[in-house]
Amino acid sequence: MTVGIQAPEKELRFTRSGQAIVFSITAAVLTAVGVTLLASAWYRDINPLLPHPAWALVPFAFAIFMAHTAVRLTKHAYLILTPLGIEIFPFFRPADGMRLVTWQEIHTAEVDGRTKRLTLHHDAGKTSGIHLSLSPIRADRRTLLAKAVLGRVSPPGNNG
Repeated sequence: MTVGIQAPEKELRFTRSGQAIVFSITAAVLTAVGVTLLASAWYRDINPLLPHPAWALVPFAFAIFMAHTAVRLTKHAYLILTPLGIEIFPFFRPADGMRLVTWQEIHTAEVDGRTKRLTLHHDAGKTSGIHLSLSPIRADRRTLLAKAVLGRVSPPGNNG
């Protein structure tokens, strides 16, 4: 029996959709290379030096892998903000490497000026913590993430 999320309306989910753009473009380019190889193979009877049409399978296979990765990055979460804390999912084996950082563990949080990095400090001296790259998240979603984390971690009246 699978247990569902208790209150999905109370979580904010951020995916790696910013990173998926690179994989989507790569899949499109590889598909174009495969189509070009197939089209040029049409003229093999005129010029036997042209590649065999089977060579188009190589870029098509890589294109399928890149498209699958792009869809996966868009669908699955990178960061989830829940009432318990922040769930962090790594790129490789996210189910095994998932880490939950509870709100009680976070003393302060910082976002750099370009909203490219989120730092979660575990102590007042800022000697231990976690650095999270926000580059995989789309740029328009980074400000939402920054406001949500800083609003939750900062003391009342100091959210700005």
